[in-house]
Amino acid sequence: MLPIAIDVMSGDHAPPEYVTGALQALREDAALRVLLVGDPALIEPRVAPLSAALRARIETAPASEVVSMGESPREAIRRKKDSSMRVAVDLVKSGRASACVSAGNTGALNAIAHFVLKTLPGVERAAIISAIPAAHGHTHMLDLGANTKATPEQLGQFAAMGAIIARDVYGLASPRIGLLNIGEEDMKGHEVVQAAHVLLARSRLNYVGFVEGDDIFSGDVDVVVTDGFTGNVALKTMEGAAGLIADRMRREFRASWSARLAGMAARPVLRRVAASLDPRRYNGACMVGLTGIVVKSHGRADGVAFARAIITAALAARRGLTAHIAQALAAQGAETAQGSTT
Repeated sequence: MLPIAIDVMSGDHAPPEYVTGALQALREDAALRVLLVGDPALIEPRVAPLSAALRARIETAPASEVVSMGESPREAIRRKKDSSMRVAVDLVKSGRASACVSAGNTGALNAIAHFVLKTLPGVERAAIISAIPAAHGHTHMLDLGANTKATPEQLGQFAAMGAIIARDVYGLASPRIGLLNIGEEDMKGHEVVQAAHVLLARSRLNYVGFVEGDDIFSGDVDVVVTDGFTGNVALKTMEGAAGLIADRMRREFRASWSARLAGMAARPVLRRVAASLDPRRYNGACMVGLTGIVVKSHGRADGVAFARAIITAALAARRGLTAHIAQALAAQGAETAQGSTT
């Protein structure tokens, strides 16, 4: 596999945590190679002390600029052509890298990826998809922030791509697709979700209908589809709720000596639960629908979380994510065209 291009300059913890994450990913995956994109003067001192074997799997790609977290996507495209983010995406486009990972500005990454890589035939807009902890393991959810609005047709494309990922990358034979809404009843929701509901019901997907927010965790659905505005708000709400619960439990277990003793007795169970729900384990969201693989990491990711994003990119590259989506969408388009002529 070609190396993974890693933008180590964008995000809240650049570059130390992102170089650390890359090194952890290399230690976890013996076949992985990486291209660290950014300022060589900041990168080289962090990799110089490594063993020769590890160092041999690391290359550096220089980039003289950085896209800030508050920079507009338009300016990032027009004025930052040598940014670490742009160089990382360009490396995928040129065939030097099998995928790229960035913890930078989501809007800028989305715009640059669309501008450089373009979308696959039959896809109007790429969507961000990630795994969310659920009763049966995890649920795939998209869009998580690439598109603040979506047409019914785009929601249908998101559903198709989510189904392909759940089936071809994660091995679910017939993934169950749900459309996020304010209720499960057919009459609920605004015009866009109503129209998307009709389109999905007519599709060949295993569409189970409308689902509500609590269904994301129930295990009764494998892929949840929504627009990027709603998806991003839902994701940040989940993260905030998890943080609140963890903080409240820590306070309660420290409230008294009896509570401390109870906490010590429950510690093994609490550690297992915390590990299974640790947001860092689920860091790394693929931007699906592009002609190349782009993975968005959380901007505040530490080394552990960033390593997961790199592993996600490597998995997507090894499973041929882009080719699977292109082939499946082409087949669906051919079936639709054949159906319309008969």
